[in-house]
Amino acid sequence: MINTPRHIAIIMDGNGRWAKEKHLPRMKGHAAGAEAVRRTVEACRELGIGYLTLFAFSTENWKRSKSEVKFLFSLLGRFLVGEKKNMLKNGIKFSVIGDVSALPEGLVKKINAIKTVTRNMDKLTLTLALNYGSRNEIARAVKKLLSAKPPDNIEKAFADALDTKDMPDPDIIIRSSGEMRLSNFLLYQGAYSELYFTDTLWPDFGKKDLVKAIKVYSDRDRRFGGY
Repeated sequence: MINTPRHIAIIMDGNGRWAKEKHLPRMKGHAAGAEAVRRTVEACRELGIGYLTLFAFSTENWKRSKSEVKFLFSLLGRFLVGEKKNMLKNGIKFSVIGDVSALPEGLVKKINAIKTVTRNMDKLTLTLALNYGSRNEIARAVKKLLSAKPPDNIEKAFADALDTKDMPDPDIIIRSSGEMRLSNFLLYQGAYSELYFTDTLWPDFGKKDLVKAIKVYSDRDRRFGGY
């Protein structure tokens, strides 16, 4: 019997290498990566996954060229507009974690609009990590707590101050492209997450890759520090 995770988080890595291998511009890799997002969202919905969180743009990604960053935001905006009808049809709630205040105003408006119209969807919560870094998130949470009365339960108060307060911790964190690190992604929430690394580049990632990861997850014995 397969033990299906409730929450899957994915570090989508390999768009640039995929494009390079095919002698294509990096932008083509990002566009192909957007198609992989569509496939993965659909696969999660079919498999009954409750939460899917995708690392879309990190606090470190601002170091990339201005043209690439501009393209990524434009691609995201088109993705959100194009997927709105599909989200409503399939019961997908859209959410965001990260400091979105630094994103372009037009993109923020699209994000807020999609969040609003999908807020009552209950089949799958799709969360994009945008301008997200776990250390930044933790620092922002600490700042919130410092400005408030010291709570009785500091651990719960801290968790409630994080961007992820409305979702369960990830059961499994998947990273594509063969890299084996978390890269400042859900460091606090992933304390007991299973980690799964695949050599598949993100634009090639599909349902079979997701099912393989879930099977590996299901075969693991999660003891959470017990025995």
